[in-house]
Amino acid sequence: MRKDTIAAIATAMTNSGIGIVRMSGEESLEIIQKIYKGKKEKDFVNIDTHTIHYGYILDGDETIDEVLVMIMKGPHSFTGENTVEINCHGGVYVVKRILETVIKYGARPAEPGEFTKRAFLNGKMDLSQAEAVIDIISSKNEYALKSSVSQLKGNVQRKIKEIREEILYHTAFIETALDDPEHISVDGYGEKLHTVVDNLLEELDKLLKSSDNGRIIKEGIKTVIVGKPNAGKSSLLNVLVGEDRAIVTDIAGTTRDVLEESIQLHGISLNIMDTAGIRDTEDIVEKIGVDKAKVYANEADLVIYVVDASKELDENDFEIMEMIRDKKAVILLNKSDLTTVITKDMVQSHIDKPILSISAKEERGIRELEETLKDMFFHGEISFNDEVYITNIRHKTALQDAYDSLQKVIMSIENDMPEDFYSIDLLDAYESLGSITGETIGEDLVNEIFSKFCMGK
Repeated sequence: MRKDTIAAIATAMTNSGIGIVRMSGEESLEIIQKIYKGKKEKDFVNIDTHTIHYGYILDGDETIDEVLVMIMKGPHSFTGENTVEINCHGGVYVVKRILETVIKYGARPAEPGEFTKRAFLNGKMDLSQAEAVIDIISSKNEYALKSSVSQLKGNVQRKIKEIREEILYHTAFIETALDDPEHISVDGYGEKLHTVVDNLLEELDKLLKSSDNGRIIKEGIKTVIVGKPNAGKSSLLNVLVGEDRAIVTDIAGTTRDVLEESIQLHGISLNIMDTAGIRDTEDIVEKIGVDKAKVYANEADLVIYVVDASKELDENDFEIMEMIRDKKAVILLNKSDLTTVITKDMVQSHIDKPILSISAKEERGIRELEETLKDMFFHGEISFNDEVYITNIRHKTALQDAYDSLQKVIMSIENDMPEDFYSIDLLDAYESLGSITGETIGEDLVNEIFSKFCMGK
């Protein structure tokens, strides 16, 4: 690993109250010594760690800005190295000017994610925790933030470590027994190992299943609003978004294309799409919109089916019900502010889905919709205390590889294969899980992961 001193702007490049320029590396204390001036002379090399100092940043005789300088000496810092943070006024020019000065006196510009990469390489965190840092920065909702903080605290690391230790113990026992058969017997060991691997498969399966919730926590629920023309789909979208994003008229077929919006709902995100009304039509443009609506509904995590409760059900409604029969869906009987002719029981006799009466026009029933969606996806609440949610596709792939390897161990046991077959697949599972924490991962992949980070983190 390169041991030179790196520097970057750690705050957003926009005018603000405060800007931060961060340095990390062996010469960071010497560099700040050259460019800092306070009321009293400072010996930053020998000064106490985790201290803050008021003064000015100078480039030669030129004073650049009034600052607070924070000193954090390694290994007790984020990167594990000597680290200096210069808190200055948040003007874009002044922050850039301080960075240029820091580089002029010996630092080099940091690469994207290089501070966190150094923390990983210096053993301050494992790879799953490092990836949680970027997830925290890009969190779009409360649950995504809580999940990322949970991962940063080591929930994923601890679970993976626990499973790997179990695998390693049995791999080592088999290898030792094969090397010293006179003193260590493996007779009947396959049966014992079968039970152990069954338990491990159960643990991995639980983690893999959590990835569905994990994806929704991180990315949001892919939601599509469907219904016949003029059922109130666009009005519902406008109510959920909180502004008039969709054109609403009494003319059926106003929505021709797909409108997309992201909204926050009790700590989770709904990536919501309003689609063209589904009906038989000779209008070529409208027909394209209807076909798109069907495709999006088929790919959605959630379908919100809006029914105009003031009009009788027809063949278009029955087509939509058939389309969403095997989907996670909620049915809204809209226009409850008018005289309605459709009841919940009437719809329930055709399809078994949650059904709510609402009025998008008068914004009635929206709260009940929010609570219903939360219960549908998360059974009311999500706990981040003991539960581990897999939100990273790389982690899911590694877990699946480990699961497949352990299944091969079961097959070898049941087919009475020699014991060395067990250890081969056990070791493969061990290696796959190690890639999650970064213990068995190549430099190229490490570089690729950290290249996705923002500058200064």
